[in-house]
Amino acid sequence: MRVIFGILLGVILTVGGAYLYDSHYAATSANATSPDRPMVNWDVVSTNWNRLTERARAEWVRLAG
Repeated sequence: MRVIFGILLGVILTVGGAYLYDSHYAATSANATSPDRPMVNWDVVSTNWNRLTERARAEWVRLAG
């Protein structure tokens, strides 16, 4: 149980850290011209997350039905 908790906590901290870094980057470089790019393309993450949840729901309906 500790291993699963540790893995989940690590994933949450990693994604949260990347989100905070990118949101700080967007706030500081919105007016400046900077060659830096955000760490994560959040549009791609959103698309992949939506696909994953749709597939999980479809599998759940298939298994429960």
